[in-house]
Amino acid sequence: MTSSQQYDERLENRRRRGLIFSSLLFVATVSGLVVLITLIVDVVVQGGQWLDWGFLTSFPSRIPERAGVKSAIVGSIWMILLTAGISVPIGVASALYLEEYAPRGWFLKLIRININNLAGIPSVVYGILGLALFVRFFALGRSLIAGALTMALLILPIIVISAQEALRAIPLGIRESAFALGATRRQVIWSHLLPMSAPSIMTGIILALSRAIGETAPLIMIGALTFIAFLPTSALDPFTVLPIQIFNWTARPQADFQGLAAAGIIILMIVLFLMNLSAILLRNHFEKYRLR
Repeated sequence: MTSSQQYDERLENRRRRGLIFSSLLFVATVSGLVVLITLIVDVVVQGGQWLDWGFLTSFPSRIPERAGVKSAIVGSIWMILLTAGISVPIGVASALYLEEYAPRGWFLKLIRININNLAGIPSVVYGILGLALFVRFFALGRSLIAGALTMALLILPIIVISAQEALRAIPLGIRESAFALGATRRQVIWSHLLPMSAPSIMTGIILALSRAIGETAPLIMIGALTFIAFLPTSALDPFTVLPIQIFNWTARPQADFQGLAAAGIIILMIVLFLMNLSAILLRNHFEKYRLR
């Protein structure tokens, strides 16, 4: 067998293996999409009949026909605003320090490894930490601020990592050019690095908040209430959120409450879809602004 024939045979084997691997990936993708579409259709069919204006403006009730998600929606809005107010400044500032100020060495590598590990820890562990630290040690009780601090701990590593990657993607020449013109490090950060990295940072923040708004386990651990017939007026009030309310309804044996849970899932999916859509739109807007 000549070298040309051997080369052709090896190339054909690689193409065959590539085709098999691509086929497996295609089958896995289609299977996942089929399962996802089936679940979405089942939820829409089951919960669509319960979805109306009264469902959005009514408080939870033991009578399915009177039950709604008003307190859960308001609690979710409170929770996401408080969580963003706590986690975003700390996360972006931490990324700026680690990328622009922290001295390079083994200690910085250790910090980065730990941040990456924290991003992969199960959310229930953060719930246990929030229960021990905020609810009991700081005596914040089952309040909105305790839940927001717990959720901030959950998404903080994600925000730090996404902001670090956004800053790291900026070419080094931009920093060096600004320093060569006499700009200080603070001026370089505010006039160059943050505007250029804003699209990626905003995308990471919104995706992290999307995870926070759909989490249930940490809030169950800190004792978020499942039945609230009033609206919170301060950060120290008790609260409930959409995932908790859905969890409460799914735990009931009556078929009507399963329909209410499906309607709540539809509301939550719409919120998550809008948040992810806003991440795409904001990223495109900032990229167009940056290219001007």
